[in-house]
Amino acid sequence: MSAEKSVGTTLDWLKWSIVVALLLGGVVGNWYFQEVSLLVRVVAILAAAILAGLVAVQTERGQWIWSLTKEARTEIRRVVWPSNQETTQTTLVVLVIVMVFALILWGLDSLLSWIVSSIIG
Repeated sequence: MSAEKSVGTTLDWLKWSIVVALLLGGVVGNWYFQEVSLLVRVVAILAAAILAGLVAVQTERGQWIWSLTKEARTEIRRVVWPSNQETTQTTLVVLVIVMVFALILWGLDSLLSWIVSSIIG
């Protein structure tokens, strides 16, 4: 392992420690300052979470996750989404099939119950 890689790994652990400290500080601060306005506490937690996110993105793993997120967003834009009519038709087909199978299972259950009650008496 090169010296540069070792320094990067050490700095990453330091950055992740800062991220954990910020998040824990937000949780503990929210608990400790219960008497303070909810709006102030929410803004403080959001600020801590955003700061933690910014620090996390500066790590190697954080950069990898950010890159993966951007690629996923690009892929989602390429998806051809169904129209409202296609969605409605597919939903109706699924509902009809569910109802048909429910009736089949109800009939089978009734038949088997009738057979068992005839045998048992």
